[in-house]
Amino acid sequence: MRLPSIPARRITAKAVAVTALAAGAAVALQPAAPASAACADVDVVVARGTGEPGTLGLIVGDPVYAALQRRIAFRSLKAYAVDYPASLLPGSASQGNTDLVDHVTAEARSCPNQKFVLVGYSQGANVVDNSIGVSSDGALVGGPITKTIPASVEPRVAAVLLFGNPIRAIGRRVTGTYASRTLDICADGDPICGGGANILAHLSYGNYADQAARFAADRV
Repeated sequence: MRLPSIPARRITAKAVAVTALAAGAAVALQPAAPASAACADVDVVVARGTGEPGTLGLIVGDPVYAALQRRIAFRSLKAYAVDYPASLLPGSASQGNTDLVDHVTAEARSCPNQKFVLVGYSQGANVVDNSIGVSSDGALVGGPITKTIPASVEPRVAAVLLFGNPIRAIGRRVTGTYASRTLDICADGDPICGGGANILAHLSYGNYADQAARFAADRV
């Protein structure tokens, strides 16, 4: 059955806020985001979407981390939820950009053998884009680059997993040194990354968790 479409003039505002509405009362039931633990083989750094509840993100972060735990069972994993507003306020994505780079830089210094998997959903994809040197400025809920992951740390970023990435709607993609390590998924009909008219497509990325985990597992 084909899902109903929404008039184009109403899509953008609704799609930006839809992650929070979809979760509803689940917000109050979610545990606090995990604190950074001792060194692990892989640190999974997750930037959630706008208003998205969940430990790492109910729609993407939580299911992707669970799939990674299953796929990379032979390695020790830990997770970090990027500390940023994930709101519609100006500067939100740039705050996330700064926190992500600061976290990865500090972890790389403290844990010299640790690799990283970066995960970003919707506005969180903008955060990751900025952090690897691809500006999200001009994209929906985007912002200018504030910091980038140091060149000395870049080889330890094993995989970049992006979902509903807003920069795609303005013709940008991840290029350069991170391109071969990046999985950038845009669901059919998603108005945030692909210019479609199906808001529900932007909520479908949990369905890609196993695919993303396989991609990352092949690279760690």
